[in-house]
Parts: sequence; C-alpha cells; structure tokens
Amino acid sequence: MPNLVNLETVTAHVPGDASRVLLDRLSLGVESGDRIGVVGLNGGGKTTLLDILTGARAPDAGRVSRVGGLRLAHLAQGDDLPQDARVRDVVLAGYAAEHEWAADPQVRDVLEGLNVHDLDRTVDGLSGGEKRRVALARALLGDLDLVVLDEPTNHLDVEGIGWLAEHLVARRCALVVVTHDRWFLDSVCTRTWEVAGGRVEGYVGGYADWVFARAERARQADSAEARRQNLARKELAWLRRGPPARTSKPRFRIEAAEALIADVPPPRDKVELLGFATNRLGRTVLELEDATVAVGGRTLLDRVTWRLGPGDRIAIVGVNGSGKTTLLHALTGARPLDGGRVVRGSTVQLAELSQELVDLPGDMRVLEATEAVAKYVRLGRLELTASSVLERLGFPAARQWTPVGQLSGGERRRLQLTRLLMAEPNVLLLDEPTNDLDVDTLARLEDLLDGWPGTLVVVSHDRYLVERVCDTVVALLGDGKVTHLPGGIEEYLARRAGTVGSAQPASAARRGGPGSAGASARRAGSAADTAPAPAGGPRSGAEQRTARKEASRLERRLEALAVREKALHDQMVGAATDPDRLLSLDSELRGVVAERESVELEWLAAAEAAE
Repeated sequence: MPNLVNLETVTAHVPGDASRVLLDRLSLGVESGDRIGVVGLNGGGKTTLLDILTGARAPDAGRVSRVGGLRLAHLAQGDDLPQDARVRDVVLAGYAAEHEWAADPQVRDVLEGLNVHDLDRTVDGLSGGEKRRVALARALLGDLDLVVLDEPTNHLDVEGIGWLAEHLVARRCALVVVTHDRWFLDSVCTRTWEVAGGRVEGYVGGYADWVFARAERARQADSAEARRQNLARKELAWLRRGPPARTSKPRFRIEAAEALIADVPPPRDKVELLGFATNRLGRTVLELEDATVAVGGRTLLDRVTWRLGPGDRIAIVGVNGSGKTTLLHALTGARPLDGGRVVRGSTVQLAELSQELVDLPGDMRVLEATEAVAKYVRLGRLELTASSVLERLGFPAARQWTPVGQLSGGERRRLQLTRLLMAEPNVLLLDEPTNDLDVDTLARLEDLLDGWPGTLVVVSHDRYLVERVCDTVVALLGDGKVTHLPGGIEEYLARRAGTVGSAQPASAARRGGPGSAGASARRAGSAADTAPAPAGGPRSGAEQRTARKEASRLERRLEALAVREKALHDQMVGAATDPDRLLSLDSELRGVVAERESVELEWLAAAEAAE
C-alpha cells in the first residue's frame, strides 16, 4: 500500500540557528489507516515533523511527497482563526446551507462532543479554550484521508478527551498526533514515533507498548555491554597469567553492568508519608465551612463544608467552567468567599502552581534561579540538591546554565514547578500541572510527587497523573457541591453519562475517604467485612489450631502467587514488542494480583483467629 505522505532524507534546523539540527536525514512514511502518536522531549522536533508532513514548513534538505488528491487537515499549536469571523463561518465553511450540516451525523457529533454550540458568536470574543475547540472542530469535519493534530487535548476536560479518543478510533482516516496525554495515546494509537536526537524511532502500539519496548531495547543493549565486559575480564585474566617480565600492569576497575530492569520500584508508603505530613501539619490543614461562591450569577459552591487533612492527596475533576480553579483560589484566599469562611492551620505553608506562567528572574541562569529559593530540599526521607531536582524535571547539567530568558514555554513551566518544590511547602495546589510537559518529564514529575510528604490537591485532565499520585477524586458536577467519588474518574464519567445513582458529598465522606487519616480504618473495616466474623469470647484450643493450619496454608498460597506474579512481570518484559502477548499476560497478571489480595484478607482473618 503506498504511503499517503513520504519523507526522504529530510533535514530541518531550528529557524535562524543552522547549528541546531531537529531532524537529521530522516526517512519515513504514513500509510492509510495508521494512527501514530508522536512523543519526545519539548523542543526535540515533534512540531517541526508535523509541519513538514503537512506542508506548513518546507524541509531544509530532502524531499517530501504526498499522494495525489490527498485530503488533509492540520491542527497546529497556534489557533489561527480569521478575525471577526463567526464560529459557523470557521467550522462549517464547506456547507452551503444549514440543513446540509444539520442532517450530517458526523457534524452533529463533532459539535456536541466539543461543546461548540453558539455558532453566531465571533471568534474574537472566545476564550483560549473555546478557540481551541473551534479549531479542532474545523480540523475534524469533512471526508479526510489524513488528520494531523498537535496537542489536541489541550483545553479539553476528561469527558472531552474520552469523546475525542472514541471519535478518532471510529474514523477510517490516518492520524498523526502529538500529545502528552498518555491515556489518549494508549486508547487511540497503534504506532508510536519517538523523536530524539534528530532521528525517529518507530514502535508498535501506544504509550504502554512504547515504554515496554524502549525498556526492552535498553535491556538488550545492556546485556550486550555485559557480554563485552565479560570478554574484557577474560582478556585481563590472561594478561595477569602472562610472563613474569610483564610487571607494569595498569590498574583496571571493571564495573559489572547493572540490569536496567532489576526490580520494580516500591509503591508509595502511605503510612510513612502520612506520618511525615501529620508531624509537619498538625490536625488542621485547610477547611471550608458553609462556603458559598457565585460567579456571574451562577452559584459554584453552595454552603459547602469540606475539610482537607494532613497527607490527603485529592484530584478535582469537572467540565470546563465548573469552578475547579475558583475552588483552588477559594482555598488559598485569592478569591474571597461570598459566604462562609476558610480555616487554615497555623503550620500550613501553602504553594500553588497556577495555569499561567509567573514572572521568572530573566537575568539569572536556571540553577541560580532555583538556588535563590533553596539549595537543598527534603522529600520524605530524601534530601536532594537543587541541581538534582532540576535534572529530575528535565534540565540536564549543561542546560542548568541556560539564561532563564532563553527558555521555552515548557521549560519555564518546569522551572516554575521546581522553584515551588524547593520552597518545601507542606500543602501543594497544582492547577493543570501537565500543561506544556512532555511524557518523559511527566513521568519524572509523578515520581517526585509520589514521595512528596504533604497535602496535595490537583486539578488535571491527565488520568495517568491522577491515578498515580492521588488517592481521592472529588468532582464539581454543577450542583453547588463537592462530590466524593470512590470510583475515581470512571465513576465521574459514569455520572456524567447518567448511569450512576446519587452523589455522595465530599464533606460527608471526608473523614473516611481514601487518602484521609481515616482511610486506613475504613479500608481495614472493608477488609474485615470480607473475612469471617469472629465469634464472641475466647477461642478454644482446637479452633486456634485449625486457624493456624489455615494461616499456614494461605501463607504457602501467597508465596506461590508471589512467584507467579514475578514470573509474569519477567515474561511481559520479554514480550515488549508483541502487543497481543502483552495484553494476554497483563490480563493474567491482573487475575493473579486480585487473587493475592483476596488471599491476604483471608490470611489476616485466620492469623487473628490463631492468636
């Protein structure tokens, strides 16, 4: 099958700087039906690759060919909409009359899915998010062969991202998309391109497949290096056994190559982090009491009582305009309440990462701007230097001496977050922290937040981030309440679709919700509900002996399940390039983990009975 677009030995440089190569003699193609996700570091050439594919930019060298009559749509990073034009003129320009588009189910689906309703508004009066959705709607309409999208999930909420994923999977056209949303990549893409060092490495599958395959390639390279060093050891042994006259021997220190995937990192120790948080914060952190907030005649919070405790890790979800950012501002005091009050603990040191880029010291270098806040930071048991925190957030040693004024938007965002963490706050509010961050930096950020000891509140549409660093999800559903969602984002989507019953106010669930100080007791209570209830009074010797035998049997079963779980992890590493095999292994692994958790509950009950 011929490629829709073909690149042959294409080279591209940073505009105005021929010394910086973004794409180096690159050859690749896009076939009909491909759904390709493009990943890589910020500034690595992803947008340049898309611009060359679509013809928005000519390569500095090489050749680009497109199949004749190619029907192509391109959503660029900037929303280039005509001034003074109405929304209908931008989105529905290809339809002569209203009845034509109104009768087209694809048009109705796109307008509804992207919440584009007021077609008579002029684009000049739209917010940034509204302009982005209008530009995306324009790109999706029509009978297309190839859709090229640069960060299409920006300004979309969780529900909108879910709709976009379903829409693109259902279409037959080819897709090339740059996005930092890893759930979206996994749900939509069948191939992944990694742009790095002027080259593009191709992988089969979405984000998870890319992570597995990249780790497997690194492991294989590491094994090859280990074999090379084994040969070197044999050569050294021969030299040492050589003639006595060979007395001047250099001192060799050969390090054995470390296995890239030696073991799985330990999970977040919630009990330990809660202890750190309680010591630093005390019992009172932030509380809203009978809080009311109204904006433009609409009540966002209606006499809400909501308490945040030490160590809580909470995600806030809701549609655009539901008041998520306003809720954060109410917690910080930046937005005065229209009723009620905010209570802040006396030991609270609060920091907020807003969606806007704050002013940074442009006359300093990156490391200097960070050390101006602090030279060291303590995260749980770890003490990190400013340089190591910068490196974890995507600033290698050489880049740390770059003047702040020369940083890109994504780099400025990372520096803003680094300076925030260096101040060692014990309450951290993050408003869309994933904006402008690439997937590698997101993984590093999650690793830092995973061990951060304090109270954390996150507003984000990134499902990977929410599921990794948060224990509780609450939602603003338009009813003036903060609603606790035990089922997380899946429950939120179900509620929005109208398939779940009544909501549980977060104020009522706070003390026993996951992530709170009462979470362990609630989970322990749930565990006890699954085990046989002990009879009243002391147990007989025979009952205790039976319980001890049962506990021993369950221990052996747990050991067998642990061995099987490790074996499945090893097999998944070996099957990194086989998506079908990975899916089968992952399904089996989930079953083993579920059985292990069930057996652990049975063992706890038997152990209690045996005492």
